[in-house]
Amino acid sequence: MGFEDMKNIAILGSTGSIGVNALDVISNNPDRFKVVGLTAYKNVSLLAEQIERFKPKVVSVIDEKHAKKLKNIIKPARGTEIVHGADGYRDVACISEASMVVSAMVGSAGLIPTMEAIEAGKDIALANKEIMVMAGSLVVERAREKGVKILPVDSEHSAIFQCITGHTGSDIRRIILTASGGPFLHLSKEKLADVKPEDALKHPSWQMGRKITVDSASMMNKGLEVIEARWFFSVDIDRIEVQIHPQSIIHSMVEYCDGSVIAQLSMPDMRIPIAYALSFPDRLARIEPFLDLLKVRVFEFFRPDMEKFPCLRLAYEAGKAGGTMPAVLNAANEVAVQAFLGNALRFADIANVVKEALSCHQRKEHPDLGEIMEADLWARNIAKRTIERIRVPSC
Repeated sequence: MGFEDMKNIAILGSTGSIGVNALDVISNNPDRFKVVGLTAYKNVSLLAEQIERFKPKVVSVIDEKHAKKLKNIIKPARGTEIVHGADGYRDVACISEASMVVSAMVGSAGLIPTMEAIEAGKDIALANKEIMVMAGSLVVERAREKGVKILPVDSEHSAIFQCITGHTGSDIRRIILTASGGPFLHLSKEKLADVKPEDALKHPSWQMGRKITVDSASMMNKGLEVIEARWFFSVDIDRIEVQIHPQSIIHSMVEYCDGSVIAQLSMPDMRIPIAYALSFPDRLARIEPFLDLLKVRVFEFFRPDMEKFPCLRLAYEAGKAGGTMPAVLNAANEVAVQAFLGNALRFADIANVVKEALSCHQRKEHPDLGEIMEADLWARNIAKRTIERIRVPSC
């Protein structure tokens, strides 16, 4: 492949786990990809390293203060434009040179830049599941209108995508999303009340960011993935089932109407689904160790306990209700997880904060983007007030 055939990539959230892994894939395939834009939040030291290595045309950070700090680090100028704030994120998302945008910003912050990338006609490698949770209908509809491909980066949704390729949706009986079960799979419901952030951050299979790791521990992450799958694959939520698979080797399965079940298996390494999204429909050669089934030997599956993990149940309920309810679910959970990580909320109360927001919300059935953002802000305010009422006494 010559230079003219290279795929130019912009990454929203380059200093997070997905962004770092995406850049690793790109660095191992310099004849296939070129980085033209990067965004970060406040981690300017890592971003400076990425600028030095990949020499993007433009980068953005959260605000002017961090933009100035970044400029001081990378002196003398490397030919990279440094911008900041919402306008800066938009500049990177819409950069004319990019044909694909990797959407990997954490939480709801990625929604507007990703929608702007779609408006600019960019294909999207989507790692930010909150975008589909909040505005799946709008995202799918606008991507279709713009002729934009949205390719899943989540290991589970990449697995489903690979399993359904070449099949029609009418043949699908159900989708089976697998879950590792997180660090608290075998912990009693009573003991969950006493777990600390450092306990929740010890994921048994994956190396991920702090927020998503806590979501995995509460199984909210899997609930968000259920809603995401509903929009990615146009399948009713009632036909999306979660099963716990502690080995984290089968990343998801699709059962067809004839009884056949097709699964995608691989090592638990996010570089695999990232590489597939970046190179689709091609596959990139892997240089790391391959899956050895003789070493795995045993595959286990369990039904999730929704009494022990009520966040999963709440996500199913919000997904079925639709409208603005998934946006409220997501926003309240983001605030609650942040409070838990700050030792201001018990782990078990994350679900209580989310439940309170959902129970108080007046659902709008077919929201536009403005109404979704209003619901997001409303839920955050409700969640903060709820946390103040039930926060950990010693904090």
